Amino acid sequence: MTLRLSEANPLAIVGSGTIGSSWAAYFLSRQLPVVVYHHGDQPQEAVFDRIAAHFPSLGSPVRKPRICSDLEEAVSGAPLILECAPEDVALKRRLIAEIQGCADPEAIIASNTSSLTHSDLTVGVPRPDKVVIAHPYNPPHLVPLVEIYGIDAATCDAVKAFYARHGKSPVVLDKEMVGHLANRLSSALWREALYLLQEGVASVEDIDRAVTDGPGLRWALNGPFLTYHLGGGSGGIRQYLESLGDSQIYRWNSLGTPEVNDALVARIIEGVEAAYGAKSPDELSRRRDRQLTALLESRRPVD
Repeated sequence: MTLRLSEANPLAIVGSGTIGSSWAAYFLSRQLPVVVYHHGDQPQEAVFDRIAAHFPSLGSPVRKPRICSDLEEAVSGAPLILECAPEDVALKRRLIAEIQGCADPEAIIASNTSSLTHSDLTVGVPRPDKVVIAHPYNPPHLVPLVEIYGIDAATCDAVKAFYARHGKSPVVLDKEMVGHLANRLSSALWREALYLLQEGVASVEDIDRAVTDGPGLRWALNGPFLTYHLGGGSGGIRQYLESLGDSQIYRWNSLGTPEVNDALVARIIEGVEAAYGAKSPDELSRRRDRQLTALLESRRPVD
């Protein structure tokens, strides 16, 4: 099964928020035909402006998708439909079932859910085999990762091949899991960061710097297994586990679970505003995108 797009059979993106608009810009920058379904009171010009804002970081001329407010029109003929609705299980279930009611029977729906599982989303859905989780890491127009899970191997293979063919780095889960892979790993770090803040170990700014100027630099190049394999020196992971494995257990035993109460929430907000409040979130997002673009460029193979 190969997913082929054309003007008559475009990529359909259902939802024009943060994720949907980012995906639209990405695929348009790669010269693919895109139709965006927009449900809401915002005018189409506002939807297009949100999409167009991503093109500078993609180094691409601005291209305009077809934008429509009729779901059947948007998904008609589309071989692949990206569902980018808010993270609400009841809403997504209804929407996926509605899409399958008016799309081609063989169309694949890729749900961009950050935490919900395939079995969460496909209750009552006519063709669960044609639904996959295809979770991007934000912002998807720049970050290569896409996490895929489905119950039909051929469908997953087709979706994986599509994303790989168009410049992404897809990974396929062998078992569904709340939060998939990357968000679970990120959540583990976030939980400990909040615990360190609550315990008064360091400020928001210094906790962030401890990541970005330390392990975050290595993580941009190597995952946790390769990081510790290299940490073992010439003996690799065997030597690391033999000589330093117990030190990991010692640290694990001291990790904490923060109590997310009003005091901690206030401390988070105060700390973030003190560290980053001089710039707006939009300015910080643009800076992030510029830095991500430079980082991605630097990661090109040098062997």
